[in-house]
Amino acid sequence: MVCKMGTDMAKSGMMRCLALVTGTGLSLAVTGGQALAAGPSEPGLPQLDISTWPSQIFWLVVIFGVGYVMMAKVVTPKIGTVLEDRRTRLDGDLGKAREASAEAAKIRAEYEADLEAARNDAAAFARQAAAEAAEKAAAVEGKADKKLASKVASAEKKLAEAKAEAMENLNTVAAEAALDAVKGLTGLKATKAQADKIVKATAKAMAPQEAN
Repeated sequence: MVCKMGTDMAKSGMMRCLALVTGTGLSLAVTGGQALAAGPSEPGLPQLDISTWPSQIFWLVVIFGVGYVMMAKVVTPKIGTVLEDRRTRLDGDLGKAREASAEAAKIRAEYEADLEAARNDAAAFARQAAAEAAEKAAAVEGKADKKLASKVASAEKKLAEAKAEAMENLNTVAAEAALDAVKGLTGLKATKAQADKIVKATAKAMAPQEAN
């Protein structure tokens, strides 16, 4: 459209110029012819000698006519072609720019989708790793608790055995001390079974008091 408007304006301007030059030339030719018919002019400046005006006007019209033809047939079409080529290139560049923009938007959307998927995968992996770690920690803690309970039970058992052994030894010592004390005080000789029976009865009677 721009090319067409430029071509039309150039042709219109050339037509107006040619019409003006032609009208001026014809007017001057008529005036010069009338002057020649009136007779020779007085001597003066050469450029004011109207006897040479008709030929000058003729060549002026010829030159402007040739110039108009060249402008209308050669120069103006080339200008129109250049403008049309420019418009075509601009349209092509705009189309390529729109395609590139659409492609960039598509790539950005795909990138954001991949990034979101990667974030979701990372979050799921983190949750799974945390769950596995908690499960392993619970298993290790359970094993540790069992092992500790086993050690405590073993220690309590050994402590009870040691306590029972100590009490047995204590009873034996007490029985022997009782035998010696009875023999020393009364001169009587008691049997070991009797001494053991007395010591056990005494220990049994003292057990509730120790518990309190």
